[in-house]
Amino acid sequence: MTAVAEPAHDTSQVPAPEGSVTITMKILRFNPEVDSEPHWESYDVPALPTDRVLNVLMNIKNYVDGTLSFRRSCAHGICGSDAMQINGINRLACKVLVKDLLAKEGKPTVVTIAPIKGLPTMKDLYVDMEPFFEAFRAVKPYLIAYGNEPTRERIQSQADRERFDDTTKCILCACCTSSCPVYWNDGSYFGPAAIVNAHRFIFDSRDEGAEERLDILNDAEGVWRCRTTFNCTDACPRGIQVTKAIQEVKRALLFKRV
Repeated sequence: MTAVAEPAHDTSQVPAPEGSVTITMKILRFNPEVDSEPHWESYDVPALPTDRVLNVLMNIKNYVDGTLSFRRSCAHGICGSDAMQINGINRLACKVLVKDLLAKEGKPTVVTIAPIKGLPTMKDLYVDMEPFFEAFRAVKPYLIAYGNEPTRERIQSQADRERFDDTTKCILCACCTSSCPVYWNDGSYFGPAAIVNAHRFIFDSRDEGAEERLDILNDAEGVWRCRTTFNCTDACPRGIQVTKAIQEVKRALLFKRV
């Protein structure tokens, strides 16, 4: 793909509050109805240092180009909807502050925005998440318990809960999975997020489906495809130790012990 920058858009209608600075948002655009391949478009827009990247994208959409497409929902780093590449790194647009992207020594600030990799781009920053959720569903990310329903809640100690506490934080944003080189090269790999969500139940003392999930992840496209590059851990906006979780699943398979 050859992506060529186009002339900057007219952004004179974007509000410029006191204290704002002008930054260039260089966005990889793609409309399958008219474009044969993605191309870069630039927007010189005012932004406050305390603005989130999502705020800047909303201003572009509202005041400059209503055709700009991206996902967003809660805008508080909880729903995971607005995952995208910001300056080449997978991030949530609602969590990244403009002040952390400003160039040093008064140099012009250029922020590149592109869709996350490894998933088909449907339009602009909007990707098809179905392959990602297909892998998520495949690892049975829910509590499995056999026998009669209990007459009281399933008791769990604080230590048992802490065993898998880290992997309960996943918000299914796909930042980790779409940062994985193995996933880029072959989308049949389950990917880090699916393994993290399997881990969450494999090590849950109330669950009885650990062996089923381990068998699933022992597949040729499962946990052994991980090359331990730590891209996934670096990309996670929730701070989950993704690589550690993957290694724990590998050890569980090696020793058949959870």
